[in-house]
Amino acid sequence: MWRLRLLVLAVLAAGSAEAQANSSDGFLEFSVGKFTYFALSKSFPQEAVLRHISSNVTFLLFQIHSQYQNTTVSFTKTLLPSTSGTGNDRGLVFILRPEQTVCTWYLETEDTKPVQSVALTLSYSERDPIPGGCNLEFDLDIDPSLYLDYNFFETTIKFAPANIGYARAAEPPPCDVSTGPESRWRLRYDVYQYFLPEGDLTEASLLHHLQRMAEVAQVKASAIKVATLTADDKTAVSFSSLLGQGVIYNVIVWDPSLNTSAAYVPVHTYACSFESVDGNCVSPGRVSTKVFSTLFALLGLFICFFGHRFWKTDLFFIGFIFLGFFFYILITRLTPLQYDVRLALTAVAGSFGGLLLVASWWRFGILTLCMLCVGLVLGFLVSSGTFFMPLGNLNVFHDDGVFWVTFSCIALLVPVIFMSCLRILNILACGVVGSYSVVLAVNSYMFTSLSYITLNVLRRALNTDFRGAFIRVPFQTNDYIILAMWGMLAVSGITLQIRRERGQPPFPPHPYKVWKQERERRVTNILDPSHHIPPLRERLYGRVARIKELFQKEQPAGERTPLLL
Repeated sequence: MWRLRLLVLAVLAAGSAEAQANSSDGFLEFSVGKFTYFALSKSFPQEAVLRHISSNVTFLLFQIHSQYQNTTVSFTKTLLPSTSGTGNDRGLVFILRPEQTVCTWYLETEDTKPVQSVALTLSYSERDPIPGGCNLEFDLDIDPSLYLDYNFFETTIKFAPANIGYARAAEPPPCDVSTGPESRWRLRYDVYQYFLPEGDLTEASLLHHLQRMAEVAQVKASAIKVATLTADDKTAVSFSSLLGQGVIYNVIVWDPSLNTSAAYVPVHTYACSFESVDGNCVSPGRVSTKVFSTLFALLGLFICFFGHRFWKTDLFFIGFIFLGFFFYILITRLTPLQYDVRLALTAVAGSFGGLLLVASWWRFGILTLCMLCVGLVLGFLVSSGTFFMPLGNLNVFHDDGVFWVTFSCIALLVPVIFMSCLRILNILACGVVGSYSVVLAVNSYMFTSLSYITLNVLRRALNTDFRGAFIRVPFQTNDYIILAMWGMLAVSGITLQIRRERGQPPFPPHPYKVWKQERERRVTNILDPSHHIPPLRERLYGRVARIKELFQKEQPAGERTPLLL
């Protein structure tokens, strides 16, 4: 009995030693449907091996993922564009030959640092559609990868059309010979989106959540379906970019005739760079943005609680927003200036707009004009919030004309509704808009989806291609906390101002008329002490004379003239 135990231990030890030897020799053993974690380095490329492939498997899909460092997967040791793929999320489809039970891939990286990676092999039968089987755009004959491109405005994923499945050793069905129900034109493509936890940029978290987006069943259970495309549609989908927020995308191709599905290789993005110095993923906000948004939030917080009492400061705040918004759009679309320069010029233009609105109120005193500006700013925020909801993703609003007309009507509706109670309109605008400025300031330090209520409208005004992007953002714990903070600030500010202004005049009198009446009263009323105040020019001359006396030499003491009797 003890000899048998020694024999078993010897066999296990030999097997362990063989596994370590294979790993050191650059071999990685894979199993179908199981994720494998490993580190890939430039000096030690790996050879991936899958054994014991079932006879009912027609093709294999091998995929490898890393956070931001590029890896290469190839059919051959010699890397060729037609037999390999390089990127963060890449995959290959291997069409099996008859009686084939072993499959091999080659993995390597050009990065000098070790790349933490996760890889997976999935098997499919002859009834399953082949992702990327009708590729005509990219280098590989069959390309199951999603190609992702992003900028400040939008993130776009592209993929090659799929083909219907076929048995081993059979000829692949033609891609574009016919468009009948027996061809690949019957296939449907479901696009899915999955959000990583907000503020989580760790490598381990990404590689863990990628497991939920690799297989068909897990994708349908974990992600949200954004769009469904037919074979007639363009195989490209755009989304609004979320700076610093991890997002995973995948496409599931479905064969309605056989009711079978297959998943492409999932792709991820943070809409930022981990390696750039300024504005990277770890610290996405620029210093200029933080300074601007912080000062703006301090002014907005004051307006939230005291805006109606300090009427001129309220008008300056509204004028700043009104002119600054349009000025930023104008210089961004017409000039190639850097972001920091544009932001500084926007601050100057906004300040001028605020002073202009205050000056117009002081000189002309047209309350309706001032309240129209106030109502339009509040209406802009209300209309932005309306299109921030799923309503904004309707196909009818992908047309710019329909979108901007509807947006303007909603914005104009707010001042029209409250035109009979202007004081309530102003207090509501102070509370809601002033507290939202705090939300924008928070976004410059940490990610929050609520900032995209207005940022998406700004993007649409700046970039014409943004009209086709799907607008979806995560709503997680941080967003609930910030939403509660926004609501508490708005309600507190509105309640405080309504209670404090009870019994007070709705608005202050016309400043120019008050100043003119005071001047006439001082001229006609000789008993008024202010009547005897010298004119401004004489008062200035008097102050200058007193200043000169400080620098004159002091006269010596003593009598210089005889006394007069």
